[in-house]
This record gives sequence, C-alpha cells and structure tokens, in this order.
Amino acid sequence: MSGASRERWQRDFPRWFDWVLRDAEVYDYGRYPVKGMGVWMPYGFQIRRRVVELLRRLLDETGHEEVLLPLLVPEQLLRRESEHVRGFEGEVYWVTHGGREELDVKLALRPTSETSITFMESLWIQSYRQLPRKFYQIVSIFRYETKATRPLIRLREVTTFKEAHTVHDSFEDAERQVLEAVEVYKRLFDSLGIPYIISRRPEWDKFAGALYTIAFDTVMPDGRALQIGTVHNLGQNFTKAFDFKIQLADESHDYPWQTSYGVSDRVIATLISIHGDDRGLVLPPSIAPVQVVVVPIPAAGEGEVAGYLSRVREVLEDAGVRYRVDDRDDLRPGAKYYYWELRGVPVRLEVGAREAREGTVTMARRDTLEKASVRLEELPQALEKAFREIEENLKARAWEYLKSRVKRARSVEEAREWIQARAGVVEVPWCGREECAVKLEEELDARALGTPWPREPADGERCPVCGARAVTWMRYAKSY
Repeated sequence: MSGASRERWQRDFPRWFDWVLRDAEVYDYGRYPVKGMGVWMPYGFQIRRRVVELLRRLLDETGHEEVLLPLLVPEQLLRRESEHVRGFEGEVYWVTHGGREELDVKLALRPTSETSITFMESLWIQSYRQLPRKFYQIVSIFRYETKATRPLIRLREVTTFKEAHTVHDSFEDAERQVLEAVEVYKRLFDSLGIPYIISRRPEWDKFAGALYTIAFDTVMPDGRALQIGTVHNLGQNFTKAFDFKIQLADESHDYPWQTSYGVSDRVIATLISIHGDDRGLVLPPSIAPVQVVVVPIPAAGEGEVAGYLSRVREVLEDAGVRYRVDDRDDLRPGAKYYYWELRGVPVRLEVGAREAREGTVTMARRDTLEKASVRLEELPQALEKAFREIEENLKARAWEYLKSRVKRARSVEEAREWIQARAGVVEVPWCGREECAVKLEEELDARALGTPWPREPADGERCPVCGARAVTWMRYAKSY
C-alpha cells in the first residue's frame, strides 16, 4: 500500500526521532536539567499508558502478580550477589546523605531488582507448595549511563521498566517459565506490530548473574539494532547468595530456581520509530490516544455543517471510538491535517457542506493517505475495517523492513560490507569458540548479538575466522 515518503525517516533518523518526540508532544528531552532524563508530555503519556495496559493484561492473564518494591536498595543487599554487582558497578547511583547527615549505610537507586526481590521472596516462600510464584512491577530504574544518552533509547532514568521475577522448585519449571516469558513478549510485540529477532546472548554478554539470556532485537530506521526485551534464566545464583532454601516434595531442602525478564521505554521508542514516516507518527489504532479526528471544512453552509457534525459525533460516541473534533477557528483545514498527521491519528474524517448534503464523511487513512467517501450510517463498520487493515498493514510493512535488514554472509569481507553500510544485522557461520566471535566483533566494529533462538545449525558452513566447521550462526550489528 502507498503512503507518505519514508526518505527522511530513514536518511536522517536521529533528527527525525527528536523532531517527532518534540513536535508531536510525546516526550520533552534535553531541557530538564539532569542529563539522561526526560519528561513524558500528555499525548506521549497516553501512548505509554496504553502500552503499559497491554503489558499488564498479558502478564495478568498468565498468572503474574503485580508488586511494588522500594526504590532504595541498601549496599549490603546489592552486594550479596557479587557477579551481579560487578555487572552494574559502574552504573549505580548512590544516596549517601539524608539532609545534612551522612548515612551509615549507602543506598543505591535501583538499577534492577533481583537482589531486592530475592530477599523478600526468602521471607514469603518456604515450600514448593507455594510455587511457582510470578511477580512483576513497572517502575523507574536508574543507571549512570556514560555513553551518549538518547531519548527513550539510552537513559539514566528509565521510567517504564517492567521487570518480572519468578520462583520455581526445579530447573525444568524455570525453563518452562523462560518459554512462557518469550511467548508473552511475542504477543506484546505482535500486538504493537513491532518485528523482532530472538537470540541467545553470548556468554560474555549475558545478564550479570544469569545462566543465560534470551534477547529480542529489532532494527531501527538507521540500520542499528536495538535490544527491546530480555529473558534470563537465573538458575540458583541469587537464591544461593541469600541462602534462600525451600522444602521440596520429597521433604528435602534446596535453593529454588529463578527467572527474570524485562522491557522498557524502548518498546515505545520502537513503536514510534518503526511505523513512522516523513510526516511524523503513524500509530496503531489500538494504541493511539485519538483514533479519529474530525475536521470541519468551513463553507458557505457553515450552519448546515455544524448541525451535521452533531450527528457525526453521535455515531462516533455510539461506536465507542476515541475521537476529537478539531473546531479551532484560527487554523485552516490544511494546518489541522498537518497537526494530526504529525501525531499519527489513524483516521481523519473531513466534514463539509457536500458531506452534510449527501449524508457522508470523507475518510482519510494515516498509513496509506488514501481517501474514501463513506455514508454516515456505515461509518462504524468502515472504521472497524479501517482499524483492522491499518494494524495489519503496519505490521506487514514493519516485518518486510526487518527481513530486508537481516543478511547471511559467508566471509569477513561480505559481513564487513553489510555492517559498514549500516544495513542492519549480519549472520555469520560460527564455530562456537568465543575467541573467534570476539575477533570478528573487532574486525567488523560491531556487537555480537548472539545466536538464533531456537538454535539454528549451520550445516556445511565454515567459520570465516578459523576455518573450522560451523555449529550455528552468530549475529552482528551496529547497535544502540
């Protein structure tokens, strides 16, 4: 389907992204006087709220229970799991004073909550009969990000951090939970029309304290990969650190098994980025704060139009859609079109004297910019159909884009060419040796994202670094 140009969206993505966040009044970034922190504006907060509602529904439907842990983590609690602390040591914000008094215990602003929740679980859970338990919270986390910060993508305060933490009586049940978590995230991203690849992170780049990490990545308009979700099997690492044991069915005692998984503001950054075009946002109707905007067209028969508008309002009210009538008299219709197109409203209805006489509305779709005349009595059905088609079109377009940005290369030269062109993700045959993967990271000046999950064999292929038989594929990309 046709639509607005995406040339600027792709050619100059960083500036496009900043422009959309600012001018569409999504997120005010760079003006709050703390680096790496931004402010959700009302329109953007509505987008965020609907994404969070979707996430909550998916978690609640699968037996997760929402909790709320304190923001402050005592230093001794954070340091109970040494490998975990080493992973975050350079990123922790510390609170050292209360008023003018120096605290006797340093307090961390939570970078994540594995240690906090494990401590509380050790107080709540004593027996296998209480398991599995699946907790989650949606909160702010703080990390002293030293790289170049980017709005919604790389922040020092992540304001929409969903972290889930689960407890199990066996490794097998924890493995089952990993699969469930992956399915929850698939449903989340599929509902938002966000395409993804799933990889098992390299051992040297997994979550600190985990047995292994599964990650969801997508490719942004500038060809860079963005990690949008992670799932970790934590094994017994944290429960051992806290000497947290439970009674098992055979009456023995052992350390329970845990998983954790998270998504963040990056989901909304991706939603905005993947579906946008040169005119601004293009929002899926399920997420859009305003699903339909009605623009009255001034004409000689203005009184007639005003009367007809009340009928249009009644139809929209009965249809249960989120709508707005833009009756501002200081803007011409063209300026109103621009305003709402920038904000990604899925459907625009134009109502003028002709529509009033004919009992119709002119319906324009944001994704394709196509217009059609619709009889007023048929409008609810037409909107339902348009909403469904817009969601399907955005999803199909996004997946087509991602697939065009993933390539398999058999040589270092071919892989380097793809990476240097900022074309996306390249998959290279890999022998399984860490030194070969790390060497190729250096050769390509790119990050190893991991191996396809579930595992994909590379039958008949050779590692381009050492020449040994390849066992699978390693993914590389420039990344955020």
